[in-house]
Amino acid sequence: MSSKRKVNVALVGLGKMGVSHLAIANASQRLEVSAVCDSFTLLGQMVEKHCDIAYVADYAEVIARPGLEAVIIATPTRFHDEMVHAALAQGLHVFCEKPMTLSAAVSEELAEEAAQRNLVCQVGYHNRFVGTFSEARRLLDLGAIGRVRHVHAEAYGPVVLKPAVKTWRSQSDQGGGCLYDYAAHPINLMNWYVGRPLECIGSELAKQYSVEVEDAVYANLRFGNDVTGQVSVNWSDETMRKMTTRVTIFGDGGKIVADRQELQVYIGATGKAPEGYNDGWTVRYITELTPPIDYYLRGEEYSAQMEGFAEAVAEKRIACVNDFRSAAETDLTLEMIRARALAEPPPVSAMPTAVNAPKSRGVLARALGR
Repeated sequence: MSSKRKVNVALVGLGKMGVSHLAIANASQRLEVSAVCDSFTLLGQMVEKHCDIAYVADYAEVIARPGLEAVIIATPTRFHDEMVHAALAQGLHVFCEKPMTLSAAVSEELAEEAAQRNLVCQVGYHNRFVGTFSEARRLLDLGAIGRVRHVHAEAYGPVVLKPAVKTWRSQSDQGGGCLYDYAAHPINLMNWYVGRPLECIGSELAKQYSVEVEDAVYANLRFGNDVTGQVSVNWSDETMRKMTTRVTIFGDGGKIVADRQELQVYIGATGKAPEGYNDGWTVRYITELTPPIDYYLRGEEYSAQMEGFAEAVAEKRIACVNDFRSAAETDLTLEMIRARALAEPPPVSAMPTAVNAPKSRGVLARALGR
């Protein structure tokens, strides 16, 4: 970044991810958090008192603050549609937590609106900022393993190991469940590597401890150029210490296996070994693939995505990692998987137009507790 000019930003939603984003943004050399917004008045007042950041209870008021350039939205998914739309109408750049919305058509509508307004809009799929996963994308762009044939996206972890208290995360109509809450991450990587699927051939949403949502997702997908894909995600796997994501990519000329810790690359006879890689196996570790960040919390990728957003805003660089259109691709994939599992008519592979996009306005007041 050529300049350290700070971007004036407000944060909306002080839940788990909101507090995490607040800590990172408040410590960043690229962002100036001028206000927070949440329906929980006591929490907002505590932030105001101890962090010297203005607390504004009303969302419409906070996004209308003079000098505000951007907003970070970290509310439950069902509120993203209206909040993002209102921020775009205000001319604000937007960082929105994933998934973008509960409708691919609405997500595409918002992506089109952001493009028309020339605004930087990013969704919080932080794995694209993990060095191993981004290096896998670079190798694919270089043709290192030749023509891609198959992608296997996995995630397993001990998130739900007993019946839990009912929250928005345990309700599918609010964006809860393993599919939207966890499978979205490896699926987003799959989209990054091979694009939007043409169809979901088969899928299962399995319950183990949850009542209203699934605890595991298994799906088979078909992409363009005869590429196939498999999704295997289970957030009720007690054999894992924490949630772990892995993507394996098979090509005519080799194979790439990437997770949070290391990148394993096999270059075969018809592959092309880039500089720094050998024929046969090469293993690279996250420590050598991670650029420096301003502030560490939870993982470098969380700070890197926020810094990337701030840089894009400061430089007026509309094309950014995890833009709204790429997030809409993932929303479409999630819809395909759910529709197949529930034996519903699947959405078409082509992105729907804004004209046909369903609306979900009118929930903003409920998002802020009114």
